[in-house]
Amino acid sequence: MENAAPQLHKQAEARAPCATDYDDDVVDAFDAREVFDLIRDINDPEHPHTLEELNVVQMNQIDVDDTGNAVRVQFTPTIPHCSMATLIGLCIRVRLLRSLPRRFKVDVEIFPGSHVSRDQVNKQLSDKERVAAALENPNLLQVVNQCLSH
Repeated sequence: MENAAPQLHKQAEARAPCATDYDDDVVDAFDAREVFDLIRDINDPEHPHTLEELNVVQMNQIDVDDTGNAVRVQFTPTIPHCSMATLIGLCIRVRLLRSLPRRFKVDVEIFPGSHVSRDQVNKQLSDKERVAAALENPNLLQVVNQCLSH
């Protein structure tokens, strides 16, 4: 384990439902908070903590263009040489692809300056063929699904 004692961070308060949340006639735009709520509880592959608890995902590193159908999530690995960065990014991408409407283009990348191999990891995460090939590997898919389970 590369980071045996990671620093834990306070979790954000759960979003309180409002009256229009259950009204099917109200069009609710996607925002950064909604995307954050989708990815905050992803389990870290090395630690018994969520990506939110480890401060890997933060709401201020999420950009949503609802009308332009684009979501960009930047994440910060716990250490600059984290060997799990690609797997973490893959888990975030899979959760969003499974949860968001198909109209969204999803970009997942490492926050600038937070990882020594940022460019290489970002290239892998943005390559649809590599992502698809990775998800065809049953062992890797099992690990991803474990990280995504609550």
